[in-house]
Amino acid sequence: MLKHKSETFQVFLHFKSQVELQLGHKIKAVQSDWGGEYRSFTQYLTSNGIIHRISCLYTHEQNGLAELLKNKSPLEVLFHQKPSYSQLKVFGCMCYPNLRSFNYHKLQFRSIPCTFLGYSLNHKAINVLALMLQSQKQTTSSFSSSSTSLPCQTSFPLMVLSSSTSCSTFSPTNPSIFPTTSNHNVASQPPPSSASHFPTHHMITRSKNDIFKPKAYLISTTPTSVPEALQLSHWKQAMTDEYLALLRNNTWDLVPPPTNRKLIGCKWVFKFKENPDGTINKYKARLVAKGFHQIAGFDFNENFSSVVKPTTIRIVLTIALNLQWTVRQLDVNNTFINGDLHEDIFMHQPQGFIDPVNPNYVCKLNKSLYGLKQAPRGWFEKLYQALGILGFLFTKSDQSLFINITPTHFTYILVYVDDILITGNNDQFVQHVITQLNNQFALKDLGDIDYFLGIQVKHTSAGMRLSQAKYISNLLQKTKMLHVKPVPTPMVSNQSLSNSGNAPFSNTQLHRNTIGALQYATITRPDITYSVNRVCQFMQAPLTAHWKAVKRILRYLAGTLHHGLHLQHNSNSHLNITGFYDADWASDVDDRHSTSGYCLFLGPNLVSWHSRKQHTISKSSTEAEYRSVATLVAEISWLQSLLKELNISSSTTPVIWCDNLNIVYLSANPILHARTKHIEIDLYFVREKVLQKQIQIHHVPSSDQLADVFTKATPNSKFLTIRAKLSVNQSPPRV
Repeated sequence: MLKHKSETFQVFLHFKSQVELQLGHKIKAVQSDWGGEYRSFTQYLTSNGIIHRISCLYTHEQNGLAELLKNKSPLEVLFHQKPSYSQLKVFGCMCYPNLRSFNYHKLQFRSIPCTFLGYSLNHKAINVLALMLQSQKQTTSSFSSSSTSLPCQTSFPLMVLSSSTSCSTFSPTNPSIFPTTSNHNVASQPPPSSASHFPTHHMITRSKNDIFKPKAYLISTTPTSVPEALQLSHWKQAMTDEYLALLRNNTWDLVPPPTNRKLIGCKWVFKFKENPDGTINKYKARLVAKGFHQIAGFDFNENFSSVVKPTTIRIVLTIALNLQWTVRQLDVNNTFINGDLHEDIFMHQPQGFIDPVNPNYVCKLNKSLYGLKQAPRGWFEKLYQALGILGFLFTKSDQSLFINITPTHFTYILVYVDDILITGNNDQFVQHVITQLNNQFALKDLGDIDYFLGIQVKHTSAGMRLSQAKYISNLLQKTKMLHVKPVPTPMVSNQSLSNSGNAPFSNTQLHRNTIGALQYATITRPDITYSVNRVCQFMQAPLTAHWKAVKRILRYLAGTLHHGLHLQHNSNSHLNITGFYDADWASDVDDRHSTSGYCLFLGPNLVSWHSRKQHTISKSSTEAEYRSVATLVAEISWLQSLLKELNISSSTTPVIWCDNLNIVYLSANPILHARTKHIEIDLYFVREKVLQKQIQIHHVPSSDQLADVFTKATPNSKFLTIRAKLSVNQSPPRV
């Protein structure tokens, strides 16, 4: 079975090789429709003398042999004999294979309950799923079928079993031996470790013997359909709570279906809300409108809604640490249904909650709903109005940062959709704001910031540490890279990636999804910023070398899973601005564009960093460096503007450190040389800031240039030194 249509060509090559080698036949012609997955065949078929016949549009009968095999399996068509079904067993049935030959002591079970998953393609063996034994085995095996099945979790490893001794399927007479997991057990039982356990003491106990109750391994999964969810009490309750909340909010009115308007659909989305340690905190069922059915100009107009920048979050946390303010976290329930709608939108009734009196009526939406194009904007406008009544204004530097500054209090609010951070110097006023917001919106006061946007915040004696260990761990599990051998750096030193020289990587979707996830990980991991930016440049047509580079980043993260960004309290109460920048001239071997990079500190804390390929070609290293310093100066100007709005002053002029003396001289020299006229805009911009004493540019030795890790892959020792200076390190125990 193909997971993606893009795999069609590779599968055809394997099929052609098998037909020619196993059956001794040559493929002379290929009949297909004109789907996109077949267009890559043309050049290959022509070069091999194979005729490519293409059916006409909307005439699937021309592909009759492929569309319908006349009730014959592919095996019967190829070998002209009906396949035997005598050895087929029921998929998912229970079996007890004999594992005694693999036991390392005699007190272990000779067999364990397993679930039959099918037959191995590469071995004369069967595939089974073991709930208690976390390892892979290969033997031979036979068993009798049974309708009894085991509850299983697909994240457990697959075992290939085959045995000279037979094992029979067992149907337990007492079904309570394998009970289903109840709601209260889900949150209390973490998933089992994938590492093997070996006894370290001569006394063999039950825990050292890998003997566990099967109940401890059962993990709830999200339902795949509404009927399935309605059969489970916790999911049914979550759906009921969501539905009643929508009714209380007067989200819609039931009306006869309109004749001149298109209806949009809706669906239920099920999800766990997890704690930082991975245990389940809450079952969430959300009714989502199918916004892709909406028509622009009829069902929606404006749909843009801003969210707070990660840099702004780090800046506000630094200020709060320096001034010893408490940062509190709020979560708004049913966020988008608080927004008002200005358009007439009609939606089908939600599945499972059809009105028995008027089953043919539709929902005319009065309030916004998750999934609608304008839902985020409607919620932001509603929150903006509520905060305006309380005296808050959004900052010009970041419209998702709201401030309320008076002679008696300073209060900041950060908004990222339904997640809100609030901090200030007056705890009573902060509590007043929370109370007023709670009166208008149903929100939860989560106390001191602990887990925000997938970022774990650990308070330490010196400040706080931001990490994404759980997020990165989930990414490593999805890519099957959790238990790989780690590497000391995210990229090989002086590695040069190119658009040529390697075979294409077949699974482009996996490549793009992984890189997209890595981009979010850079919020707290500046040490992978350059390597992630580099592999991002090959998302359109990745090669095997590019995927290998992505896997190296994952291997590096696997070895530094609990590393994070440390924000420190500044003992002298000064928040001076310091920046480092660098440029790697003509580093791209494909087009000779340069790479810019910088890092910016507010006090002792790293708050902003950047690594990006320059848009134009630089004729010299000085030109490349000047383009880079202009980018950093623009970021410093934005930071100064934000601090001014927050009423935070810096006692010193921002200092920029570079390792190129030409830049230091050029920034202070008002004479425009002929060789630098083509970068005069950047020159004038930087010089103006220097002459106005808004910035200072000083020289730093290359060995102390912290921005090196944002422009190139550095050697191990230098990378580790700079990483420590960026305050990216191992998380200490919580205090």
